[in-house]
Amino acid sequence: MKLSEQMQRVVGEQRLGFVATVTPDGWPSLSPKGTTRVWDDERLFFADIASPGTVANLRANPHVEVNVVDPILRKGFRFKGTATVHASGEMYDRGLQILRDQGSAANRERVRSIVVIEVTDAAALISPAYDDGATEQAISDSWLDYYTALHRAPTCRADERAE
Repeated sequence: MKLSEQMQRVVGEQRLGFVATVTPDGWPSLSPKGTTRVWDDERLFFADIASPGTVANLRANPHVEVNVVDPILRKGFRFKGTATVHASGEMYDRGLQILRDQGSAANRERVRSIVVIEVTDAAALISPAYDDGATEQAISDSWLDYYTALHRAPTCRADERAE
C-alpha cells in the first residue's frame, strides 16, 4: 500500500505513534513510540530504545497497528501491517541514518533495533468533534487553549493527589 503525501506529512510532523501488538498469551499491548517515522512510500519504522515487550510481541506475532494523531487537530491515521525487527545490518544502519538526518540523537548505544512496518492498510482517524460541522480552526483553537492552560497550571505531584 502506498502512503499518501498527507499520511507521510502527519507522521513526519507528529513523530509519536501508538503501536498496538498482541502478547503471546493473547492480550493487547499498546506502547507509544516517539521515533515513529516514514521509511519510504510503503513503510513506517520506529527505533527500539526501550521497547523489549513490543519487540518480543512482534517477534512472536508480526502483525501491528500504529496510530498517529495530531492532538490539536484531532485527526490522524491508523496503519496496519507486518513488522520486521532489525538488530544489525543495512536496514538497522539506514534507520539510524534517517533518524539522524531528521535531527534525532539516535545512536548505536541507545537503539537496540529498528522495527520496519510494511503497511498493508491505512485509514483516516477523525474525531467526532467534527461531526457537528466544527472547522479545523475551531477544533485547533479549542485544544491549543486547553493545552496552554494545562501546562501553565501549577503542577501537583502524583502522591499529593492521592490524599
